[in-house]
Amino acid sequence: MRTLIIAGTSSGAGKTTVALGLMTAFAKRGLTVAPFKAGPDYIDPLFHRRVCGRPSYNLDGWMMGKEAVLKTFGRVAAGADIAVIEGVMGLFDGYDAAGDAGSTAEIAKWLGAPVILVVNAGSMARSAAALVRGFETFDEELSVAGVIFNNTGGVRHKEWLFDAVCLNCRAEPIGALKRDGGLALPERHLGLTTDAAEALTDDWVGALAVRMEREVDLDRLMELAGESDSLPAPKTFVTEKRSVRLGIARDKAFCFYYEENLDLLRSMGAELVPFSPIADGRLPEGIDGLYLGGGYPEAHAGALSANLSLLAEIRGAAEAGLPVYGECGGMIYLSSGLYDTEGNRYPMAGVFPFYVKMLERREALGYVTVRIREENLLGSVGAVFRGHEFHYSRTVDVPDDLKMTVKITRRTGDKEISEGYQVNNVYGSYLHLHFGAFPRVAEHIVGVMRKFKETGSKTMNHGEHRPLRGEQNQRYKTFYHEGQEKRKGKSKP
Repeated sequence: MRTLIIAGTSSGAGKTTVALGLMTAFAKRGLTVAPFKAGPDYIDPLFHRRVCGRPSYNLDGWMMGKEAVLKTFGRVAAGADIAVIEGVMGLFDGYDAAGDAGSTAEIAKWLGAPVILVVNAGSMARSAAALVRGFETFDEELSVAGVIFNNTGGVRHKEWLFDAVCLNCRAEPIGALKRDGGLALPERHLGLTTDAAEALTDDWVGALAVRMEREVDLDRLMELAGESDSLPAPKTFVTEKRSVRLGIARDKAFCFYYEENLDLLRSMGAELVPFSPIADGRLPEGIDGLYLGGGYPEAHAGALSANLSLLAEIRGAAEAGLPVYGECGGMIYLSSGLYDTEGNRYPMAGVFPFYVKMLERREALGYVTVRIREENLLGSVGAVFRGHEFHYSRTVDVPDDLKMTVKITRRTGDKEISEGYQVNNVYGSYLHLHFGAFPRVAEHIVGVMRKFKETGSKTMNHGEHRPLRGEQNQRYKTFYHEGQEKRKGKSKP
């Protein structure tokens, strides 16, 4: 399998633009491109899918481990003409400063694949060679085969850059993308906007492909692309007969899912049934569980909050025992309400009796180790797996008696922190989990769904709206009415 790893000297060097450009240019040449993303990011794979027409898979060395990374790569890349892997942050950035765990370099060494280094050369000339030489000698086990310069000036600037690298480095200069603000991608919390369909217009994609053909030596890249002979034979998942239906939220508010997780859920017997919490007034018919992934519910809080019929139905289904997995944004949606950064209030599903407050500054970022301390939707007591968190919000007004079923350890220390809210068969957490090395998580979720289908589904009536009761109902009403008054006040001239 021909493979290229597109790495940057740092975040913002231009590796996403270069990776997308190469994927597009190779595809326009009639090649089948298998896209991948190193690390835990969700947004870049959305862009990859847009230009390649097929799902992009994450390869995260820390969350998945070597065996799972190699298996996923071999399975997904099978049959493609070339695999293009976009790196994460800088080439050597990963779990910590001590080693290459979780880094692009780790993935490159595991796959035996050549690295193409993207350098933002906007304010340098000969100094670029010193930078490249540092990267290619930092880890002698790594092959930095080529360099693509980004944000360059005129012809003379390109010549200086190429001459400096040719005279001082082993890596070959492969291309130089001229400075062009029109090719910049809009940024958001995770580095880039999630709305790939709008950001990557046909005109933008076409212009990028033309630029890559003109300014990058694609033929030489194909020659440099490594043929890895160390991969295990590709294996497809052995899929069990579809036995349960899993509703999965998929729209602009909920779009963060690891493709590996979805594949594993299917392989365990789940039929995935997409629906939109923004646009659909009811849940899909005959579902045995719900998967509410991450995304940006805060950006669509008004539309989500206004869909009262769906919110009420989800609340009723949860009370009837429907298994529901709310992951970060999904957990926010399952909360009783959301405060945005301006203090506006948006009632949500009310499954969890707490509220969520959006923040201007990031609340959490990084890898976590998860240990189940009380059986929940994800597994049994003692199970340990790995995940990632990234959010600009925190839970508030959390009742003291609300069940929290996992302990997490962040990389910043060994102190365990309680996390993972559980109400009936509903599990919600800020953590994003990758099932690649922990397929038993998918197996357990589907098992709970089967049990509900066999014994509990009779208590759930499709379309039933159940009101909140007691103290939670009063707090919810107060939250709603105060939010209405606040919005009315803002609308007055």
